[in-house]
Amino acid sequence: MPLYILFVYFLHPVLGAMTLGGAIVLTLLTVWTELKSRKLASAAQQAHLTRNAIADSNARNADVLKAMGFAGRAVARFNTANQDHLTLQTRASDVVGTFGAFSRVLRMVLQSALLGTGAYLTIQGQMSAGAIIAVSVAASRALAPIDMAIGNWKGVVAARQAFKRLRDTMVALAGMTKPLDLPAPTNSLKVDKVTVAAPASGRVLLTEVAFELKAGQGLGVIGPSGGGKTTLVRALTGIWPALRGAIRLDDADLTQWDEEKIGEYVGYLPQDVALLDGTIVENITRLAPQRDARAIVAATKAAGVHEMIVRLPDGYDTQLGPMGTALSAGQRQRIGLARALYGDPFMVIMDEPNAFLDAEGEQALNLAIRQIRARGGIAVIVAHRPSILAEVDMVAVIQNGRMTAFGPKEEIVAGQRQANANVPKVVEPLAETGELA
Repeated sequence: MPLYILFVYFLHPVLGAMTLGGAIVLTLLTVWTELKSRKLASAAQQAHLTRNAIADSNARNADVLKAMGFAGRAVARFNTANQDHLTLQTRASDVVGTFGAFSRVLRMVLQSALLGTGAYLTIQGQMSAGAIIAVSVAASRALAPIDMAIGNWKGVVAARQAFKRLRDTMVALAGMTKPLDLPAPTNSLKVDKVTVAAPASGRVLLTEVAFELKAGQGLGVIGPSGGGKTTLVRALTGIWPALRGAIRLDDADLTQWDEEKIGEYVGYLPQDVALLDGTIVENITRLAPQRDARAIVAATKAAGVHEMIVRLPDGYDTQLGPMGTALSAGQRQRIGLARALYGDPFMVIMDEPNAFLDAEGEQALNLAIRQIRARGGIAVIVAHRPSILAEVDMVAVIQNGRMTAFGPKEEIVAGQRQANANVPKVVEPLAETGELA
């Protein structure tokens, strides 16, 4: 642009000044376009994320929406979010399009003014007729980049937002130091006065929890719903960081372990088993690039699911589909258990592992817990059904975000029975007077 404007100025200073003035006006128009479109583009991006989140939620809960008859309301909710996104997107496009059209009109007016002024100067004998054509071409070349930038400003904004996300990601990754590769844990799990808060809200859900497990022990975590059991599980697996305190494997804090490396030593079965859209093998091996057939079969046999898998038409190469919908809830849970047991991890954590299991599945689960302890591992099981406590030797009671009891299973269970026995009975007197009937 400076070269073309300088060329026009050498042809005639007046024409050069007009071209420079037009470039300044178009530049100011570009800045104004940026100011008017920045907030709209950011709001449109946020609306886009919200719409996609609702769509994903609807897809994951399609069965519930259909069965309980509120699919229409869920779709209406998505349509509202989609309309908000389209409205913001349209407004942003209108701003860019309007300023783009205005810049093109302004450039054409400037071109006409330059030709008219050039003709007048030629009549006055201050420049040649050929110079008029040169001015027209050079001025057009000088102003075209600004016009093009305004017309494509939506892409410029998107590119800037993408660059910002990449920059923030790279800064975050650069700030992370790769921990030293520690030896595989073999001795203990220590929870040292851990306090955990929900990352989204910051609300403290678990306070001052402390206990220690040795290799070969199994812990059953019991307590009422909403007491903090799942929060403890998320802290033990590193999903939620501890606000205070520390979780240690062989005295090393979880933060001292590389995330991918510690995955070899920790198995996790969540309450809601989510399987990847892939084959059974890919899910069990956690997308490992190499298949270890012996380890895969050992994990599925430990979970009691090997026979079920081989009866499928494609066996271990069966495609599960999104969220593992090709399987029943109980089958997904047992595949998830096999994934947790793959590679014989030192610590296996299970959150309600028998929620969808039949009697045969519970027997396989109890056997898996027994085998974990027999090979020197640590098993942590969150449970509501007492049958799952048959294979553990330690029990922790979590209530209202605190651990109210911890110790050998016999002592804790006996204490719970005694506490229940001391609860006043209010039903029997009503029954005696006939009021209950």
